[in-house]
Amino acid sequence: MACGSRVVIVMGVSASGKSTVGARLAQRLGVPFLEGDSLHPASNRAKMASGHPLDDVDRRPWLAALTEWIRSTAAGGHGGVATCSTLKRAYRDQFRRTGADVWFIYLALDREIAAERIAHRHGHFMPPKLLDSQYDILDPLQADEPGVTIDASGSTAQVVTAALHAACEPDR
Repeated sequence: MACGSRVVIVMGVSASGKSTVGARLAQRLGVPFLEGDSLHPASNRAKMASGHPLDDVDRRPWLAALTEWIRSTAAGGHGGVATCSTLKRAYRDQFRRTGADVWFIYLALDREIAAERIAHRHGHFMPPKLLDSQYDILDPLQADEPGVTIDASGSTAQVVTAALHAACEPDR
C-alpha cells in the first residue's frame, strides 16, 4: 500500500503510542520513518529530563528540523511517516505551510491511561510529571484539519490497523 508523497504525522501526548504506531505504519506503507524526538537538541532533552516543560522558544529549532524533513520527504515523492507530539495547532499549521500533502493521525488518549503507561516506561527522557503540561497545551485535531483522530487506548494492533486505514484517505 502506498500513499504517494503524503507525509503522515502521528501525533499525541507522551505515552500515546506515537513511536510504536508510527514505526509500524511506515513499515507497512514502505516509506521512511522519523522519530521526531530524535531531532530535539540535547538542551531540550536535558530540560525535559530535569522536569521542566519546553516552551515555544525551546521548540523552535526542533519544529524547524521537522518542517525541513517534511519538505524534503515530500519533495522526494515517496512520502513518509514521522512522530511528533504536535500539541498545538500552530505547529500543525507550520507543517502544512510546507506545501506538502501532510496528514495527521492524532492518537487520543485519556489522561489517566497516559499516566499509567508513562509510569511503566523506563529509559525515556520525558518524566511522568510533565504529562499534565502536555494536556494543558493540547489543541486536539480539529475537523477542518487534514487527518483523523484515533482512540489510542486499544491494543497496538487495533491502533495500527486504524492508522493504516486512515493514512491513505483522500482529503476531506
